[in-house]
Amino acid sequence: MEKIDLIGIYGAGGCGRGIAPLLLKKFKSKKKIVFIDDTKHKKIINKFECINYKEFLKIKKNKRVVIAIANSKIRKSIFKKVKKDNIKFYNLFDNLATNFGNNYIEEGYLISPFVTIASNVRIGKQFHANLYSYVEHDCVIGNFVTFAPAVRCNGNVVIGDNVHIGSGAIIKNGLPNKPLIIGSNVVVGAGAVVTKNIKKNTTVVGNPAKRLK
Repeated sequence: MEKIDLIGIYGAGGCGRGIAPLLLKKFKSKKKIVFIDDTKHKKIINKFECINYKEFLKIKKNKRVVIAIANSKIRKSIFKKVKKDNIKFYNLFDNLATNFGNNYIEEGYLISPFVTIASNVRIGKQFHANLYSYVEHDCVIGNFVTFAPAVRCNGNVVIGDNVHIGSGAIIKNGLPNKPLIIGSNVVVGAGAVVTKNIKKNTTVVGNPAKRLK
């Protein structure tokens, strides 16, 4: 296994502060973890050093980045910048999360405790799955998708790129030959119950989920 000397958590907000202790469980030392924040920031956040991206680039160590920012557009912009600088991403799958197997997840995922990924699932770049969420069998999820806590995504669902699913939302299962489809750039409100396809660039709320006008 390749030795990693430093992890940079890009984003010192709530998401980043939640990810930091999960990384600490794996790397055992606060000296191996830093926050990256390009705004005006404190030098120490939750006892971890905080630096900007230019400072992070100058560090001559075998380093990785996790992007701990829920906003898909910002995450995508940072992803492109980090890739351009040839820095690799660290994939976090917490020890208290479950992977049933026969799944494929692309780089940069952050899988929090008590998340379950069932079987025959395909997931794109920079997937965030927060506490107590699950993805059931035979789902296809695009790039830069965020699941807030306790999202329940049932089987045979297709989710496009840049989608944000709010806390406690339920996505009804589709069928093997007719999956339920959520288009790209969709926002599903907290607690919404998605029972049918959602067109791209739409925000839906409620039970059953309806377009927010």
